[in-house]
Amino acid sequence: MADEQWNRSDPTLSGASEAKAQSGKRGGGDPASRGRTTIADGVVEKIAGLAARDVVGVHAMGSGLARTLGAVRDRVPGGSRSAPVARGVKAEVGEVQTALDLEIVVEYGVSIAEVARDVRENVISAVERMTSLEVVEVNIAVSDVKLPDEEDEDEEPETRLQ
Repeated sequence: MADEQWNRSDPTLSGASEAKAQSGKRGGGDPASRGRTTIADGVVEKIAGLAARDVVGVHAMGSGLARTLGAVRDRVPGGSRSAPVARGVKAEVGEVQTALDLEIVVEYGVSIAEVARDVRENVISAVERMTSLEVVEVNIAVSDVKLPDEEDEDEEPETRLQ
C-alpha cells in the first residue's frame, strides 16, 4: 500500500484498493500478525485447574495445608490472592509453550495411574484449545487420598445451634 496513495482524484487507484481505502482498513496481511498476544501464568493455571477438577476421581487440588490456608484466606475479606480454581496448579508460560505442575487429591478406590492419565489428557486438551500454547509437560503429584469417612478440610464444621 506504500506505492498506492490515498487520493480520491487519482484514477489509477483500483476498485478493490479504493473500496479498502474507503472502509477505513489500512495495512495488509493477516490481522493475527499485527501484534502480540501474551497469556499470563494465572490464566493457564485457572484453565488447567478447572480441567483437572472435571476428571472423575479427583477430589481436590493442592496439598492439605495449601487447601486449609486457602480456605482461611478465602473467608477473610480481601484475603484471597489467587482464585481457588488455580489452587494446586503452577504454570510456566513462554511465548509458544507452557509446562504445568499439578498437585491433586484423589478419591479412595480409584486407579491413580488412570486418574493421572485422564487429568493429563483433559488439561492438555483444554489449555491447547483455549490458548494455542503447546503443553510440553504436565507433572502430577498426588498429595493425598480422600477416604470415604474423612471430613473435607474446606468444609465448615457443623454447629449445634440453629
